[in-house]
Amino acid sequence: MTNQFSLAHLTVLECSPAEMTYIAAKAGYDFVSFRPIGLGTVNEPQYPLAENKQMFNETKKALNETGLQLLDIEMVRIYDGVNLEDYLPAFEVAAELGGKHVLTTIQTDDREFATEKFAEICELAKPFGLTIDLEFITWYNISTLKDAGDIVRRANCDNGGILIDLLHFDRSNVKLEELDSLPEEWFHYAHVCDASKEVPATTEGLIYTAREDRLYPGEGGIDMKPILNRLPKIPYSLEIPNAKRAQEYGYEKFARYCLENAKSHLSTVEN
Repeated sequence: MTNQFSLAHLTVLECSPAEMTYIAAKAGYDFVSFRPIGLGTVNEPQYPLAENKQMFNETKKALNETGLQLLDIEMVRIYDGVNLEDYLPAFEVAAELGGKHVLTTIQTDDREFATEKFAEICELAKPFGLTIDLEFITWYNISTLKDAGDIVRRANCDNGGILIDLLHFDRSNVKLEELDSLPEEWFHYAHVCDASKEVPATTEGLIYTAREDRLYPGEGGIDMKPILNRLPKIPYSLEIPNAKRAQEYGYEKFARYCLENAKSHLSTVEN
C-alpha cells in the first residue's frame, strides 16, 4: 500500500486552515492536520474554528473543493486545573469536518491525575468518533514512550492511543524494542521529520529545533525507517517546521519539498 501523508499545521503555522488546505492539495498531500486549539505561546497564530464562523466556513469549503480529508486536530493539553469540557467545541468542529484523531499532551507531575483526565477526555471524544492520541515530548512531564504507554494502558480506553513523533522518539532515546510490546491498535498516525544528528544540550535548544529547525526526511541524523517499520501502516503527518526555509521558499514550495523528500526517502518502509 502506498504511504499516505498529511500536512501538519506546525509546518506552515502562519497559514490559516483554509489556506494550508489549498497548499496541501496543490502539493499532493492526502490529508491536512489543523491546530484549532492554540498553545498560548508568544506570537503563535490562533485559528479558533469553533468560535470563528467565517474561518470555519472557509475551511469547510477548502476541504470540499480539494477533496482532502482532515486527519487530526491539536492540541489538547492535560494540566493542573484543566477544564476538559472546554475542548468540546473543537471536538464538534473536528467531527463536522471529518477529522479522526486528536493530538494530546500531558503537562502535570501528577500521574494519577493525568491518567484520570486522559480517560475522561477519551470518553468526551468518543461520541464524536475521535481517538485521543498521547504524544510524549522530550521536555514535557510525559517525555518517553514508556511514560505514554503507562498512561494509555492504565486509562484503558478503546479510543486511546499514542502519537509517535520521530524527533521526540530520537531525542528521548527510546529503544526500538519498546515499540514491539505495545498494541498496534494504539498507533493511528505518526509525526514524521528529520533533524540534525547532534542533539541540543539544553531545553531551549530542543524547543528551537522542534519548532523552527526540523529537516526533510533523510537529510538529518534520525534513523527513521527502523522506527516506522515497527509501526502499522498508518498516515504520516509531516511536521517539519523550518523557519529559514519557509521564508526562503514560501509556504507552498516548502510544503511541496517536504512531501517530495518524504515520498522519496520513505518509499521502502516495510509495514
